[in-house]
Amino acid sequence: MSVSARAGRRRQEGSEKVRGVTRFTADLELPGLLHVHLVLAHTASARIGRIEVAAARSAPGVVDVVTGADLPRLEMPEAELPLARERVFYAGQPVAAVIAESEAAAADAALLVEVEYEDAPPVTDSVAATDDASPSVLDEEETANEEDASAHGAGGEEEEEPADRPRNVTGVVNRKHGDVEAALRQADVVVKGTYSVGRAHHSSIEPHVSVVRPEPDGGLTIWSPTQGPFVLREDVAKQLGLAPHKVRVVPMPVGGGFGGKVELLEPLLALLARRVGRPVRLSLNRSHEFMVGHPAPAARFELELGAKRDGTFVALRVKYRYDNGATAGWHAGISAMFLTGTYRVPNYEISGLEVVTNKTPVDAYRAPGATQTYFALESAIDELAQRLNMDAVELRLRNVVHEGAAVPVLEAARAHSVYSATVRDGEAVGVALGMWAGARTPSAAGCRVESDGTVAVTVGAPDISGTATGLALIAAETFGVAPEKVRVDVLDTASAPHAAMATGSQVTYSLGGAVIEAAREARRQLLEIATEELEAAPDDLDIVDGRVQVKGAPTRSVEITELVRMSTEFTGKYRPVEAIGRSAVSEASPMFTAHVARIRLDRETGAFQLIGYAAIQDVGRAINPPEAEGQVHGGSVQALGRALGEALVYDADGQLRTGSFLDYELPAVDQIPEIDVTLVELPSAVGPLGAKGVGEPPAIPGTAALANAVSRASGVRIREVPIDRSLLVSNHGR
Repeated sequence: MSVSARAGRRRQEGSEKVRGVTRFTADLELPGLLHVHLVLAHTASARIGRIEVAAARSAPGVVDVVTGADLPRLEMPEAELPLARERVFYAGQPVAAVIAESEAAAADAALLVEVEYEDAPPVTDSVAATDDASPSVLDEEETANEEDASAHGAGGEEEEEPADRPRNVTGVVNRKHGDVEAALRQADVVVKGTYSVGRAHHSSIEPHVSVVRPEPDGGLTIWSPTQGPFVLREDVAKQLGLAPHKVRVVPMPVGGGFGGKVELLEPLLALLARRVGRPVRLSLNRSHEFMVGHPAPAARFELELGAKRDGTFVALRVKYRYDNGATAGWHAGISAMFLTGTYRVPNYEISGLEVVTNKTPVDAYRAPGATQTYFALESAIDELAQRLNMDAVELRLRNVVHEGAAVPVLEAARAHSVYSATVRDGEAVGVALGMWAGARTPSAAGCRVESDGTVAVTVGAPDISGTATGLALIAAETFGVAPEKVRVDVLDTASAPHAAMATGSQVTYSLGGAVIEAAREARRQLLEIATEELEAAPDDLDIVDGRVQVKGAPTRSVEITELVRMSTEFTGKYRPVEAIGRSAVSEASPMFTAHVARIRLDRETGAFQLIGYAAIQDVGRAINPPEAEGQVHGGSVQALGRALGEALVYDADGQLRTGSFLDYELPAVDQIPEIDVTLVELPSAVGPLGAKGVGEPPAIPGTAALANAVSRASGVRIREVPIDRSLLVSNHGR
């Protein structure tokens, strides 16, 4: 184990962003560009009657007004069609699109669209939804999307799904081992509780925005801040019946993604662009972003955990459900993996449900399923530690599965001053562990040496977290040049090597090996040319300060620029230095992280202040330590936000009541103390240069760590987040 002390490198695109010259999708201006504004349903469940668009069509600047009936029927669930056709499944579902010469004209005309609805009772509670008397949310039979789950690292045991699922349930996860009932009876201590986590909004600075242009050959060009260019290309091509090469996706800079920007607006814009024969752009305003953007699901866990007096876990029973809104969902399998794979429990029963309700469909949000699962699990473990009068870290150390990776992280947390310092009156400390298995996808990368002696690396994975700079460092170390001599370019799908989505903490892990192979091959090609020019064996050559020289004889050398010239000049005798690298990582490298929160509570008012915070994370090898620390800072604040106030709250009619930043409580600067980050380096045996993923883990344990601290300070066990401060008043319940 080591803690990184390397200086790292500033992000290669940082200067452009700071100077305001980065061009985001909303900055694009194409000849003939039209603008789209959506008409959203104001009811959560209804049949669509008449849609009157004549007044909107005749408004100044309007080119077209389109309803679901005007578009081809795509092969996708009705609730997820670009525009609703016969039914509305959630408040905020798009039912019409106005296309105009300006954004203002489109927005004004959208107000003139009149829609008649035949309202039906909405299903808004995930528990009531599974009752036989509940209305069916979806018309068609849908099943949970295992492909989305596997893209974020899900996997493990296979289980049989029951033949008859409860009403409004699209998927069931069942895992069982041993005799749980008998083990719970024999346990010395049993903790039992119901834990709930609210829906979370991505809150990206940049809202969803895309531009689509129809091409003369019948194809499409899509400009999008997507996290998955190749996934987007394949989906749009399949939906529109086009060959993949007919859809060109140009990945644009991402102004915040967090899992929510793979695909959303693009299928609709593709259809509209083909309909009007001109490029179209749709940029959601902030209100529409809250209504249309797909958030993280709410979850409810009923959990029982039994242990011996010495702290050994003996049994775990968990029944849980995800409220996925009007989509099949896919988080339950990921939760099962965490529940059964983090701690040694000889007897367990795990049962998870994917439930549909009349709310906005959910999707991935940083560490999908992990924050919800570990809030329940780590809260129960903390309560168990209190019941056993045992140190909270020690209890985890006695039961954790991956000793080689988890133990050093937990020991570093226990030794940290935020955890070990004297606890004063009114203070308390909470700790929580989190794990992310990590996704992986076969990927490729290109590498060539330019005429000025710099190294150009080409990839197809968008840079949403400084990954391009990290890949440049990997290439520099492999090729043998200074990092400032390497540039990483993210290309479009027509020219980029195939690459993983920027999701699941996998870009560096999946793509880094391809960059190493490409840089190594480019180096070999360069030295092959130098071998002939210097009359020395490749093993006797080295790259130093822009030159290839014979080891031990620095005067025998040749400039890299000269070697490149000889491989690209007219009638040259050497082949160009152009390489491709490929990788398919054989296995995942689990990432562990422990967070420690110290709070001060005013027992008279229930107000509490976070006064210390530490995040300890295993990163394998920190390729670029400052960026890794930045990832941990950002993820920690997102996890804390879910305990402090972030939640999408719906009323009984399915109406969103926290649909603006006035009501959706992002943590403010005075709520977050300095976050002390420790990067623990336990190199992966299969990751590039020993690296593991970084992005997901820091968003996992903070919710539980803060709730545990508040529980210990107040004497009231927190089982629902965001935390209700009224529960913490000293005379509550008396």
